[in-house]
Amino acid sequence: MYRLMNSRDGFTGPVNIGNPCEFTMLDLAEKIIDLTGSSSKLRFMALPQDDPLQRKPCIELAKRELDWEPHVGIDDGLTKTIRYFENILNYDKQVFERA
Repeated sequence: MYRLMNSRDGFTGPVNIGNPCEFTMLDLAEKIIDLTGSSSKLRFMALPQDDPLQRKPCIELAKRELDWEPHVGIDDGLTKTIRYFENILNYDKQVFERA
C-alpha cells in the first residue's frame, strides 16, 4: 500500500498484490484445519455462478510498477496469521477473566 501511495504520477492501479502460487480452496481449508488442530469438517457446496476457476493472480504490474512481490509462503503466512489471532483471543480472555 505504501509503495502504491508513493508510485509515479499518473499511476493509480488497480494492482493485484496476491500470491501467484496457485492452490485450491480445498488445499487451503485442509492446511488451516491442520495448522489449527481443528476438528472442523469440510462441507462441499455448489460454486457461486461467478466463482473464478483459477485462483492465480497476475502480479506483473506490481512487480513492474511497485517493485513488489510476496516473500512469505502460504504455510508461513498462515502460521503467523493463526498465531496473531490466538494472541488476540488469549488477551481478550485474560481481560475478561480480570473483570
